[in-house]
Amino acid sequence: MNMNRDFLMEKRLRELDPVLHQRFTNAVFALQYTLSHYKRLFPQYTDHSELHSLTVIDFCNRLIGPKQIEMLNADELYILLMSCYLHDVGMGISENDYNQFKDNWDAEGYFQKNPDGAVTDFIRECHHEFSGAFIRKYAQLLEIPSEEHVFCIVQVSRGHRRTDLYDEGEYPTSYQFANGNTVCLPYLASLIRLADEIDVAADRNPFLLYGMDRLSPDLYNLHKRLHEAIRRLEVTPDCFIMKVETEDESLIPALEEQREKMQHTLDYCCGVTEKRSDYRISQTAIRIERTE
Repeated sequence: MNMNRDFLMEKRLRELDPVLHQRFTNAVFALQYTLSHYKRLFPQYTDHSELHSLTVIDFCNRLIGPKQIEMLNADELYILLMSCYLHDVGMGISENDYNQFKDNWDAEGYFQKNPDGAVTDFIRECHHEFSGAFIRKYAQLLEIPSEEHVFCIVQVSRGHRRTDLYDEGEYPTSYQFANGNTVCLPYLASLIRLADEIDVAADRNPFLLYGMDRLSPDLYNLHKRLHEAIRRLEVTPDCFIMKVETEDESLIPALEEQREKMQHTLDYCCGVTEKRSDYRISQTAIRIERTE
């Protein structure tokens, strides 16, 4: 994705707390190959590597903007950066960690309901939970400085899909730290959920959205053409624009379905942010624009 990355959060965190910034940098270095392990299990799946994580960080920077960045404290910036980087780490979970964590989410019950399901199906279904378990287990290796930080990073990472961001128990509006800082978990989780959702452009999808073995040839070709058609996603102050390049009119319904899915997530995240924080997401619409 051709973006002029401004590294807004990274720069602000370094200014506010160089130690936390260094911890984040060290974690990125330690995990430089870990996030690509998803390819062992999902060789034809859409990108969940460190490149996707960096794009999610960039989208979060754009969603926050230069005015709201001043409202975020160092702990919030560190938590969001770590969560953006780690939110998909569960996609490449090792066999040992899978066996250790799987029963926390009723693997036996899943396979009873889905007798033809594969382990990869279960991992994909619960990968946000596996990410949370990975973060808890390897918190010391990742140099996460406190149990409070671990809790917040786990919750925000899990929050990129499915979790209820209106749940005050899971996502407190003002989670208190011993240093006096408070963390607004609903806002941070809304940012990562939306940023993850809008990473749909063709350069994230060198292969396909799903493995070929799970799709009929017709559906396989539809997904391939769909994601090749979305050339880039532009962020403006009031909307997101899917820049689409295709002469195939049969793709338009699928593109509109993709737009509606993204709009649903945008509406949800805007609602959570407005009702549960002092922040705002200024973008209110997803648009499709055909390019020449």
